[in-house]
Amino acid sequence: MRNSKYGIATLLLLATLTACGGSPTKESTGEFIDDTTITTKVKASFVASKEVKAGNIQVETFKGNVQLSGFADSHTEIERAAQIAAKVAGVKAVRNDIRLKSAQ
Repeated sequence: MRNSKYGIATLLLLATLTACGGSPTKESTGEFIDDTTITTKVKASFVASKEVKAGNIQVETFKGNVQLSGFADSHTEIERAAQIAAKVAGVKAVRNDIRLKSAQ
């Protein structure tokens, strides 16, 4: 009876650890926490910057890769947003999909 309790406990532990693991298309629990932290730091850096309108730019992070999207008033703002994001600790790469607002 005692061995079966250990066996069940071991299986539950293995199932829990497997559920927390990542894959090429899914983040592990630790990666999710790291990515959430990176996203928050990038957004905070945008808010602190006078060159980037933080409310117009969306930030998504997956396994340390940051994707920027949204609209900017100038090419300078687009470039600066990418530079700011790249300097945040933990960022592996930045994909800059920010578009220039069209003049009307």
